Amino acid sequence: MIDYKKAMLEALEVAETATVSGDVPVGAVIFNEEGSLVGVGHNLRERDHDPTAHAEIIAMREAAKKNETWRLDGHTLVVTLEPCAMCAGAIAQSRMKTVVFGAWDEKAGAVGSVWDILRDPRAPHQVEVISGIMEAECAELLKAFFKQQR
Repeated sequence: MIDYKKAMLEALEVAETATVSGDVPVGAVIFNEEGSLVGVGHNLRERDHDPTAHAEIIAMREAAKKNETWRLDGHTLVVTLEPCAMCAGAIAQSRMKTVVFGAWDEKAGAVGSVWDILRDPRAPHQVEVISGIMEAECAELLKAFFKQQR
């Protein structure tokens, strides 16, 4: 069983490294069914000039490469910010079992805020969603980053 708070602390550490390249501090970690860390990612959009370089996508790419398959059945993604529509779609396509996130994204969240892609009954694959883990800490990291940008 994955300790979600401990996993979120790892994701927060990863998120902080994103600011080095001027990226929004979002961090993601992926654990397999045995609880082993198989993927880590933080936003790299600014550094790589890549609109798809979100933390979740980077972590899923690493996990898929490590597992030598695109299927992430039984895996758990822990991310500091609610996934957007692109990431939620990729999560569903990967057959991820569980998504755990910290802060809500009221502007672009696709796991309960604006949309709810992962729990849409019309979707071919349902993903368990656990929200609000260390929500205040995750939100504060983002607020501090954007305050500094202004």
